[in-house]
Amino acid sequence: MTQHRIRFTLNGAAVDLTVPAERLLVDLLRDDLGKTGTKDGCSVGVCGLCTVQVDGAPMSACLLLATQIDGAAIRTVEGLASPLQEAFISEGGFQCGICTSGQLMAADALLRVKPKATDAEIRDWQMGNLCRCTGYYGIERAIFKARDER
Repeated sequence: MTQHRIRFTLNGAAVDLTVPAERLLVDLLRDDLGKTGTKDGCSVGVCGLCTVQVDGAPMSACLLLATQIDGAAIRTVEGLASPLQEAFISEGGFQCGICTSGQLMAADALLRVKPKATDAEIRDWQMGNLCRCTGYYGIERAIFKARDER
């Protein structure tokens, strides 16, 4: 097993570690760094539970090797301090909570790129985050509210 030294920032803090070549980012975050807000669902990049931001772009942590983030800025839900979270609370976007961190990270990335995203753009952007509860209405209302309050 080869080991690789990686350096990156995690929620604004510098991280310098040595990891096995096959270590997945989701496992590094959850098991090694204690960032359990990033969930592991399908392990094939379909469900969106493991969405994190890599240099501002939403990505599936279950598909990335830890070595691929060398030099990058990683942001997890633990590093999110946003009115979006308040909107999720007030609009019922939290439901069971399993998909919430991925929903928040994807929505935050969108609203950073397109602060006035249309309703259709928001729905399209959230397509990669599966919710198995009662539907997406509370999630959509929360994102619309956060957008409109900017």
